[in-house]
Amino acid sequence: MFEAVVFYVFAAILLFAAVAVIVSRNPVHAALFLVLAFFTASAIWLLLRAEFLAITLVLVYVGAVMVLFLFVVMMLDINLERLREGFWQYLPLGAAVGLLMAAEMAAVLFGRWSGLVTPPKVLPPDYSNTRELGRLLYTNYAYAFEIAAVVLLVAIIAAIALTLRRRKDTRAQDPSLQVRARREERVKLVTMPAEKDG
Repeated sequence: MFEAVVFYVFAAILLFAAVAVIVSRNPVHAALFLVLAFFTASAIWLLLRAEFLAITLVLVYVGAVMVLFLFVVMMLDINLERLREGFWQYLPLGAAVGLLMAAEMAAVLFGRWSGLVTPPKVLPPDYSNTRELGRLLYTNYAYAFEIAAVVLLVAIIAAIALTLRRRKDTRAQDPSLQVRARREERVKLVTMPAEKDG
């Protein structure tokens, strides 16, 4: 019963955070809500005893989202002084998101320690959910996995194509000229007569 209540609470938070990511006009708020959505999904995976997926989601996606946000800020040449001025304005929302994530993790851990959550079925000593995930991913869901890989590849190519533009103030190297370079064109040997100390 407790596990079901926690699951539905986390699912509601996840839906709220996902909608907030879409409707937020401020990119800082959208990034914070996206981190909350990822963290809540990780907590749900912990409830489902998929520890590998939960840890991977937190380590890879939460970190990658923040790096991506900083990259976008640098690419768009946003005035960082204005962002620093709004630090205290964003602090309440950031603190609320952080407290909510801490409460979610506490609820998951409290449910397991207190015994309110039904214990999982007994698994063999050599069981690994990582190995089981890999087996299912490359057998039952192989086509879905390949389709997801193609979609990500298309997204990468589209992102590169959108950011690839010529600028007058940047210097670029021509790989074809670098490949055609020869030693004789780069290095010149000069013979000089030896000088004797007087």
